[in-house]
Amino acid sequence: MLTSDPALLLELKTRRPPSLVERAGCETWSVDFSPDGAWFAWSMGHGIVWVVAWPLDSEESQNGETDRGDKSFSCGHPVWGLAFGPRPPKSNATACPAKARSEGKNSLLLATGLENGVIKIWNVLTGSAVFDLHGHEGVVRDLVFPQNGTLTLISSSRDKTLRIWDLAHKGKKVQVLYGHKDWISSCCVSSDCSMIASMVCLWSLRSYTFIRNLTGGAHKTVYLLSSCDFSPDGAILATAAFSGSSWWIDLWDPYTAEKLSSLSLLHSDYFEDYGQNQISAIQFSPNGLHLTLVTDDRALRIWELGEKGMVMETKRDRDSNGLCCKYHPQGGVVATGTRDGHVRFWRAPSAVPSLCHLCRSILRHSISTHQIEALPLPKRILEYLTYKNIPERLKSCCSSDEEEWES
Repeated sequence: MLTSDPALLLELKTRRPPSLVERAGCETWSVDFSPDGAWFAWSMGHGIVWVVAWPLDSEESQNGETDRGDKSFSCGHPVWGLAFGPRPPKSNATACPAKARSEGKNSLLLATGLENGVIKIWNVLTGSAVFDLHGHEGVVRDLVFPQNGTLTLISSSRDKTLRIWDLAHKGKKVQVLYGHKDWISSCCVSSDCSMIASMVCLWSLRSYTFIRNLTGGAHKTVYLLSSCDFSPDGAILATAAFSGSSWWIDLWDPYTAEKLSSLSLLHSDYFEDYGQNQISAIQFSPNGLHLTLVTDDRALRIWELGEKGMVMETKRDRDSNGLCCKYHPQGGVVATGTRDGHVRFWRAPSAVPSLCHLCRSILRHSISTHQIEALPLPKRILEYLTYKNIPERLKSCCSSDEEEWES
């Protein structure tokens, strides 16, 4: 379904049986694209997950070279988190997809986290359940696979634990990380697969040990944490938190625990009307230039780090709350899920990264902040490479005539 909003590409609305209409449990808590961007999945409520081919008019689908039929998975319990596994390995058997799938060499996995604490693993290409993972004692709120191509799955739960599963051994080898005092609603993995972030807690994915908490700054008392995400190069961790009387976006250096920048959603001009709305989800764009925000008024906002205003801001729609968002792996499209079980696809702003940004991203993907600071480079270059050139904070009270940013 298309609408008059120029940024809205498509909206998928859920068709439910009459017995499920107007019943609770229809929320789209999670959406995800497969690593190659060929599949899209969303939890449409009532324990059902839909997986559709993306885009719908792909050449592969028309030529019949691969199985691109849409799938529907009935999980039996409300689905709160989902994540695609790594891209299927290429082999000589790809000439005969049916044979490859039967041999398990060309499978694409989808993990779904349920309200009863169970994680169900599905084979997307065959549409069959593979196995279940048991251990969590609360809602499985978030799931993530590292980008190194291994069958390692990290899950966060309302039982205040993180679990690291080895799916190559059907989850029989598991590491449990304790230490949180509250529910864990979000987790993410750095691009070099060395760190896990569960809100403002950092863990080592190599030794399965606690590293540090990210605390401090102007708003030391945090009442609620909702989402977190690493930048594509792993040099920045963004967190969304409610503190004092407003929601904040904080940008951290995960290596030094230094807060690089803070953005208040209450006092800035472009958030004046929405300051009390919860930030449901945040995510960096694939090129690292933008940070996407979804709030409970269903609005999508895209912020360019260090800039005064939003590069994109959709119209308010309070008919349904925004709950989640996900960029397409190649960028250009952002999918958002809402409380009514619908999904919207938005045209993301196009931006060509500068040569400086590309060089910084490549360098920071494998070099930590401490290693950068040890290099004999001019101060201005060091500040750029460590993202300290981003303005530190938006003034808490500013008028339209005053300068909004202070360095």
